[in-house]
Amino acid sequence: MGGDRKDTAPGAAGGASAAAGAAARPEAIRNVVLVGHAGAGKTTLVEALALTTGAVNRAGRVEDGTAVSDHDEIEQRQQRSVQLSLVPVEWEGVRINVLDTPGYADFVGELRAGLRAADAALFVVSAAQDGEGIGGATRMVWEECAAVGMPRAVVITHLESARAGFEETAAQCAAELGGDDPDAVLPLYLPLHGPAGPDGHAPVTGLAGLLTGTLYDYSSGERTESRPGPDLAPRIAEARNRLIEGIIAESEDETLMDRYLGGEEIDVRTLITDLERAVARGSFHPVLAAAPAAEGARQGLGTVELLELVTRGFPTPLERRPPKVTAPDGSPRPDLTCDPDGPLAAEVVKTASDPYVGRISLVRVFSGTLRPDETVHVSGHGMEDRGHEDHDVDERVGALTSPFGRQQRPVPSAGAGDLVCVAKLSRAETGDTLSGKDFPLLMAPWQMPDPLLPVAIEAHSKADEDKLSLGLSRLVAEDPTMRLEQNPDTGQVVLWCLGEAHADVALERLRTRYGVQVDAVPHRVPLRETFGQAAAARGRHVKQSGGHGQFAICEIEVEPLPVGSGIEFVDKVVGGAVPRQFIPSVEKGVRAQAARGVALGFPVVDIRVTLSDGKAHSVDSSDAAFQTAGALALREAAADCPIHLLEPVDEVGVLVPDAYVGPVMSDLSGRRGRVLGTEPAGAGRSVVRAEVPEIEIGRYAVDLRSLSHGTGRFSRHYARHEPMPAQVAARLRREEEAEAHSR
Repeated sequence: MGGDRKDTAPGAAGGASAAAGAAARPEAIRNVVLVGHAGAGKTTLVEALALTTGAVNRAGRVEDGTAVSDHDEIEQRQQRSVQLSLVPVEWEGVRINVLDTPGYADFVGELRAGLRAADAALFVVSAAQDGEGIGGATRMVWEECAAVGMPRAVVITHLESARAGFEETAAQCAAELGGDDPDAVLPLYLPLHGPAGPDGHAPVTGLAGLLTGTLYDYSSGERTESRPGPDLAPRIAEARNRLIEGIIAESEDETLMDRYLGGEEIDVRTLITDLERAVARGSFHPVLAAAPAAEGARQGLGTVELLELVTRGFPTPLERRPPKVTAPDGSPRPDLTCDPDGPLAAEVVKTASDPYVGRISLVRVFSGTLRPDETVHVSGHGMEDRGHEDHDVDERVGALTSPFGRQQRPVPSAGAGDLVCVAKLSRAETGDTLSGKDFPLLMAPWQMPDPLLPVAIEAHSKADEDKLSLGLSRLVAEDPTMRLEQNPDTGQVVLWCLGEAHADVALERLRTRYGVQVDAVPHRVPLRETFGQAAAARGRHVKQSGGHGQFAICEIEVEPLPVGSGIEFVDKVVGGAVPRQFIPSVEKGVRAQAARGVALGFPVVDIRVTLSDGKAHSVDSSDAAFQTAGALALREAAADCPIHLLEPVDEVGVLVPDAYVGPVMSDLSGRRGRVLGTEPAGAGRSVVRAEVPEIEIGRYAVDLRSLSHGTGRFSRHYARHEPMPAQVAARLRREEEAEAHSR
């Protein structure tokens, strides 16, 4: 780092094979996750790094002709990344596991998996933003990394764009990501521009190293070094002075600042050492520039400098503390260290399916060494609310491989600090812990976003219906950000997703991977019905046919109760008009009819049903007859009484930057919500508390993202059922009747 020597990329064979060779020691591993909004250039940057390290040839191909950027068919159709991918490369004897994450907000679960598996983060920011800024979602991830002390650096891309402005973008990064300390986010290099073309745009052809004052020219396709001329000296000096002050401010040598302010020229090696330490600590965040290689070139602009930063400045797995562990029953276990000879502790950070290999698990090894064909213990927290079972079983590990594009290269083992793909773990799911069968462990889970967009689905045909259950179980096993629900009130199968794109990918995977065609149908909110006033009715079930007939008559009175009271059944029969053995039958029939509804098919609640009289026959009366009579009586009572609809109301908490509090409150009020108040949540954010009818927030996960420009989050919890306004209930009745006629 710092550009004080000349580097060349290893040959293609060395760069490709070494990354998938024998197990590396933790000190020779770097795990780096790429973060940035969609279109920032993360995948292009990965391809450029692979080319510079020799992992691919100049055509971007590995030995078998496939590309490192080969995506699955869903990504190819949608023209965007939808899943976490691992690309291991090697530079100067260091294995770099590059984790490329989707930039679209619907796939934040893949991003969080990447953050869990990595020890440092590269934030990729486009220089061609048209004034859109860093992006609220990117800022939020930056703050999350800061909260756990994860080292971060910024890579500015799209320098080839005519609208690109490196200095302006770097200043914006310092202002928006630096927070109270913008001097902790500073460039290490400045782009150099070549002659302007016919359109007036001057392309970036090289970089100026601010610490060493060396120029790196990429215009020939190979990085060459030179010294700057006098025309560049003022520009370099100003940026260099600010960089040196920023590094010295983070130095552990308290005398360095006084010496610098006293006019002493600080040795470049000292500055580079302090810079590397500050980066590894997570207290200084260098800004670099990168661009893909020109056609026929062997190195992309800035890729060598970026690789130097990763190998020298980013921490090894030894410098990052593994997650806390317990025994599967919750009893304490000693803290882990990143020791290849220690107890095995690994975690499944991603689960995928291959049509030929089957299930493939991407695993981060935090302690010990994972070997193929050994038996490990699988422990999982379980997320029953999301369709994930709890795990506490032994399972045999299949082959270990290192992915590269569509290739899976066999590896003999994976030691502490490394990432590896494991085949045929049939029980392990994303988030599960793999440990020694004689010393089982369970890791503390990472934060998963709550899926809050409901998508109701139905099998397209009878053949699809037979395969639906298995397909859905496999789908949610791969994606812990998805929740599967069989709603007991509406009978619908509901996939809870993070957004519309997340839902589209889920349904596409059902179709292409598991051969299940489903149709999305309108999501039904579980409403309730109740009586608007007291009513009385007779239920008469009298039938005579050959043999025993059916005879049962009961008279009931119905009165409404306060919300939340449920159903009460009272027996006031006198004189044995209804024999004692049949009174429970009447109650059973009433409750069964209440569960089926009396108006629109929603369950009836909050009523008291009093059985006052009835008649029986010594031969023809039966349990079934009085159940039928009880049900008929409740329907008859409802026929002459206004039936009110009750709708579920949720407690909603919306976390947004303070600038969006007003619009969020107005939007919630427009959804018939009652805003209860706001409370500060730190760092310029507030939580808006409200109670909102559930029927009004079915698409709130999508609408809030648009309203807050991707910076808002919300939670929802059922509070109670409340009477639905008459005009809303009338509209719903019309919709239900129209749907019934269409069927």
